[in-house]
Amino acid sequence: MTQALSTAPFIDIGANLAHDSFDADRGAVLERAWAAGLAAILVTGSDAASNDRAAELARALPGRLFATAGLHPHHAAAWDETLAAQIATLSTREEVVAVGECGLDYFRDLSPRDAQRRAFVAQLGLAVQANKPVFLHQRDAHEDFHAILRDYRKALAGCVVHCFTDTAAALDDYLALDCHVGITGWVCDERRGLDLRELVKRIPADRLLIETDAPYLLPRTMQPLPPSRRNEPAFLPWVLRAIAAARGEDAEILAVQTTANARRLFGLPVSA
Repeated sequence: MTQALSTAPFIDIGANLAHDSFDADRGAVLERAWAAGLAAILVTGSDAASNDRAAELARALPGRLFATAGLHPHHAAAWDETLAAQIATLSTREEVVAVGECGLDYFRDLSPRDAQRRAFVAQLGLAVQANKPVFLHQRDAHEDFHAILRDYRKALAGCVVHCFTDTAAALDDYLALDCHVGITGWVCDERRGLDLRELVKRIPADRLLIETDAPYLLPRTMQPLPPSRRNEPAFLPWVLRAIAAARGEDAEILAVQTTANARRLFGLPVSA
């Protein structure tokens, strides 16, 4: 399951490796990722604890692991000056390459919507201050999300709409704002991924990024499926293959392109 896809390296721009499901075997997970052909992984920060852990992991493996620091909209009610200061401090560090995961989620509404909007705006401001791109989350909140992002876009160093699963109209709005678009194993789902497989054809080659969102969104095209059903970065080749098939492109060429995109957006070294 971890055989390298090609001679071209590729980058997972979103993996929740600070998640406790990796505590028992994180080292082995990373070894499988490198064996599968990954050159680098961005470890997602989504609250105070995971921000610190993601940065710690990235510092321990420079050039291979990088981190983000932010507050997921699910946790927006926890936004305060202490968390803002943590993200501001972490975002000055070399290994922290983006602010986020941040945005809006009206699908689950785990935090009040006004709290989500306040935390989102605050984090966009921190990204501008740090001159770092933003790692964005949006679900069932496109109108508010787009309006807020549009106000900040010219001042932002860059942005990626992570785990895109929305409509053609939403995609057009993000591309008009010169956003990158992150595609996960959702594209591999034989039921939920049908629309996404059509939409990935419309993403310009220089705007496309690939990610696992591990431990979530296990690619359903994997055969056999791992017994644990836990996703991990080593399974990114299945996402890449599904996107390449949908776009009618060569997977190795797509790996080269998405890797170049990730390096450019996040300022990663060529060795990554």
